[in-house]
Amino acid sequence: MAIIQVNVHGLIVDPYNQAYVLLLQDEAEEEWLPIWVGTSEASAIGQAIEAKTPPRPMTHDLLNNIIEMLDAKVLSVVIHDLEDNTFYAKIHLLRGDGEVAVDARPSDAVALALRADCPVFVDTKVLEKSDFGEDVAAWLEHLKPEDFGGGG
Repeated sequence: MAIIQVNVHGLIVDPYNQAYVLLLQDEAEEEWLPIWVGTSEASAIGQAIEAKTPPRPMTHDLLNNIIEMLDAKVLSVVIHDLEDNTFYAKIHLLRGDGEVAVDARPSDAVALALRADCPVFVDTKVLEKSDFGEDVAAWLEHLKPEDFGGGG
């Protein structure tokens, strides 16, 4: 498995269906990976991007708090597969002296990664399967400011 680190570039609203799209971009800024996410996931990601702290812990804040209280640590998130237009991710945790990988939806994994301040990686086979690259860059160039949304 060959993986590359990606950054959360932001959230946009797909003008065609009004759905939120999480945009991930590799560190060299050559590859894009768009992932369509639900409204609540976009809200959770948007709050983390904007460093908004809710008065009470939301689900991803709660999960991060529980992980920390159990003396575990979120090491990384890896988006490792794409099958039938569904992305698959794993959250890698350090617990004691061992590592545990937990299956997760990429949107939830990224929302947690932003809160835990850990890196997000994508398997290169996912980028090959998605094959959006230049299409996303061209799409972004044609978006209007109102197409961008904070998700929260």
